[in-house]
Amino acid sequence: MKTQSNKNGFTIIEVVLVLAIAGLIFLIVFLALPALQRSQRDTQRRGDASRMLSQLEAYAGNRNGNYPSSTAQLTTFINTYMTNGGQSFQDPQGSNYTVQYRTYSAGYTAPTAAGRIDYITSAACNDSGNGNNVLTAGAGNRSVAVVTYLEQGGYFCQDNK
Repeated sequence: MKTQSNKNGFTIIEVVLVLAIAGLIFLIVFLALPALQRSQRDTQRRGDASRMLSQLEAYAGNRNGNYPSSTAQLTTFINTYMTNGGQSFQDPQGSNYTVQYRTYSAGYTAPTAAGRIDYITSAACNDSGNGNNVLTAGAGNRSVAVVTYLEQGGYFCQDNK
């Protein structure tokens, strides 16, 4: 006579299959996470550059339409308008932004590392430009542009035109 045994549990094949599927899911998440983090940091950099341009408009509004026209004035602007409650103006990776004052020139070289924002007077963004060709001349004395490098490649440029 045959007896049937009622065994509760999973076979070794079922356990290995579940572990393999879970491992694949973790691998996909692990590989996608750095790209997602870079994208989020670039989004914050775009927002910081836009906020800087907005604050430059407020600065000019308080000074009869005049924008910062020297490194010293730009430093005063950063300390007055871009810091909030004593906090510094920081890149998403934790270090303070390096903000550089520049005047437009044909040989302008855009930032090549994250954490730097260029403030350029007498310039406007070149919408069709790529690479370092992000600015165009002939924007006038009261035109300013803000350019920052993005981790995922390219640049973000915004002007007050």
